[in-house]
Amino acid sequence: MGSSEARTAQAGARRAVLLVDHGSRRAEANALLDEVAALVKSRLGHGAIVEPAHMEIAEPTVAQGVARCVEQGATLIIVHPFMLAPGRHVSEDLPTLVEESASAHEGVAFAVAAPLGTHAGVIDAVIERCQAALADAKGHEP
Repeated sequence: MGSSEARTAQAGARRAVLLVDHGSRRAEANALLDEVAALVKSRLGHGAIVEPAHMEIAEPTVAQGVARCVEQGATLIIVHPFMLAPGRHVSEDLPTLVEESASAHEGVAFAVAAPLGTHAGVIDAVIERCQAALADAKGHEP
């Protein structure tokens, strides 16, 4: 398939976003990803397909998240590692899990996004959180 054919196929695809974190034994930590998925879905608008998944320890797993996207009609799933660095999970484990899921869903295309890393929004968030901590610390000075 040529690059213009691939762009045409993607343009007609029903897209989904699968947000993937490591997974935790702590329910509160896993619930954060549910909240992020809901916020992303809200920003993308009515009809958007956005699902959370955890690489290990908790459910839904990546395979379950992919299945949920496909059940809603997704033909192109953008897998976003909700992680900061491109470590082993992002560079090795997640591509393996995506490949395994892809083999179970013929006709569904996958794209893996970069981790959050040094994105300007992350840097802005770091500065904002530090400023908030400083303001809170000043409020507690003797």
